[in-house]
Amino acid sequence: MPPDREVRVAEALFHRRRHWAWKLLPAPVLPMSQAELGELRWDACDVVLITGDAYVDHPSFGAALIGRVLEAQGFRVGVIAQPDWRDARAFRALGRPRVMFGVTSGNMDSMVNRYTADGRRRSDDAYSPDDLPDLRPDRAALVYAQRCREAFPDVPVVLGGLEASLRRQAHFDVWSDSVRRSILVDSKAELLVYGPGERQVLAIACRLAAGEPPEALDDIAGTACVRKAGAAPAGGPGWVELPSFEEVARDPRAFARADRLAHRAALGRGGETLVQRHGEREVWIRPPAAPLSTADLDRVYELPYTRLPHPAYQGRRLKAWEMIAASVTIVRGCFGGCAFCALGLHAGRCIQSRSEDSVLREIARVRDVHPQWSGHVSDLGGPTANMYRMGCRRPEAPCARLSCLYPSICPQLETDHRPLVELYRRARQVAGVKKVLIGSGVRLDLAARAPEYVRELARHHVGGYLKVAPEHISPGPLAAMQKPGPEVYERFRVLFERASAEAGLEQYLVPYLVAGHPGTRDEDMLELALWLKRHDLRPEQVQTFLPTPMTLSTSMYHTGLDPRVAAAEGEPAPALPVPKGLRTRRLHKAFLRYHDPQNWPLLRAALRAMGRAELIGRGKHCLVPDLQPAGAGAGAKPGPPRGPRAEGGRRAARKRRGRG
Repeated sequence: MPPDREVRVAEALFHRRRHWAWKLLPAPVLPMSQAELGELRWDACDVVLITGDAYVDHPSFGAALIGRVLEAQGFRVGVIAQPDWRDARAFRALGRPRVMFGVTSGNMDSMVNRYTADGRRRSDDAYSPDDLPDLRPDRAALVYAQRCREAFPDVPVVLGGLEASLRRQAHFDVWSDSVRRSILVDSKAELLVYGPGERQVLAIACRLAAGEPPEALDDIAGTACVRKAGAAPAGGPGWVELPSFEEVARDPRAFARADRLAHRAALGRGGETLVQRHGEREVWIRPPAAPLSTADLDRVYELPYTRLPHPAYQGRRLKAWEMIAASVTIVRGCFGGCAFCALGLHAGRCIQSRSEDSVLREIARVRDVHPQWSGHVSDLGGPTANMYRMGCRRPEAPCARLSCLYPSICPQLETDHRPLVELYRRARQVAGVKKVLIGSGVRLDLAARAPEYVRELARHHVGGYLKVAPEHISPGPLAAMQKPGPEVYERFRVLFERASAEAGLEQYLVPYLVAGHPGTRDEDMLELALWLKRHDLRPEQVQTFLPTPMTLSTSMYHTGLDPRVAAAEGEPAPALPVPKGLRTRRLHKAFLRYHDPQNWPLLRAALRAMGRAELIGRGKHCLVPDLQPAGAGAGAKPGPPRGPRAEGGRRAARKRRGRG
């Protein structure tokens, strides 16, 4: 096998010559049953995709996107959505696939999907019909892979999607409070695809269909595999040995070092393969796959999706689809480098942008097929709203930064918002479009540099409220998060309010804040609560930090160390305060909701313990009152809120009531 075979397959993405000799017409919808196979006159599928989500034929759903990409290359693809994981028979619903099984837990990590930050089981699932819970198992990707192996032991199993991507090496699992092995070792799958996956999946499918054995596919960028210990990976400029599973499981310093090396490798500039030993086996993690070109990204999003749920769900509600049905993705990737976010490890830092014409064609497609089209596009965005056409001016130069924006914006970063402003203006001109809203979060430090962008945004693309994410205001947690200081939020707020006033619009910012993040002390949360009170902000929806596999923040949570800082041999690594325990995490969340009477007893006790009893009382400077209102104890609902909270302010309320 020539060493450049995978490269040639990747470069041939969406070229006219297909893998198969015949031309396969796109299926109206990828089949989910034997009856649908019969309607298509297929005797079998080449690839069967297993997903933990309901099947929606929309590019925002990973199974649909990968399925249509494979179909465009000539493969016959079927989907088994939310199978009964207790019985391998459900995985035989479409028969034996000729080439492989592709397994994903869905758009979300199955554990995040099923459990809150406090460990409680969620009562609904937006990715299931009628919000039904419990239609997927815990650790769904692992369970599905095992059932595929039981159903057809001789068919290769390939893991992909967010859940598998972020478990490609030994990782901390907060739900079991332990370090777990790579999901590849436990699932016994042949390969794992990390990242969006189009290049890797096509290369794997083409080479398997051509007769190559799965063990020969260990040279594909953006994949991981398991091999016997003792042999260094072949090919590529080099390899880096991570501390073994056994080491990271017992030694926090080894865990932090492995995490740091993984994040460096995820930058994609070193071209190094990571190797991590698990007993008598090794997990080989190849360098990230090359990002898609604009032309190929356009093709991915313009494949013949119906953009609708599969007909099997007719008459049933799918909330996840409703939220994105009128949205259009314009970018992939994120160079923000927030420590609590997994995007850099999964989708990469390189921004991949679609062409303006492709975006406009998709808006027209939404208009034509959306069953409840109202003239409103709900979002033009992606991981963030305002990174379109941005990137490094020297992409080939060595770079060790984990974030292009922290501690300050890199001088080599192109931050011009003019292409995005032009796209917004053209989108508003599409026939039938009344309003284009921006639902993705705006990166404040970038936007604060572009007053013209903020004016355009405020005048035309905000429906009264705009999501922004300052996350915190104290130096300790902000440094741990790799987020800018509160002065950036203030600068953006001034620009936004001025632009809104000039346009004659009453609009509000919705600040997203996080409690319980590593690096946060009780005093930091108190400072944040006082800041909220000064600004008359009363957030209703707040989030507590949830450690998810492979993020920098999760490494901090597990080890109490900062993985970004390499300690000298024999010296202790820098330690961080880590809020742990249910009471501490509830207290930090209570500071964010200081206005809720249910939280006042907990806050009073904490303020007294902190020596800040002067903040208890009825004065304007006080955070909580000294007396509990009648009927406002534990379990009572708070009274009607005041002030410009996330949901609005006094002026907006008067306007709704017709008094202002």
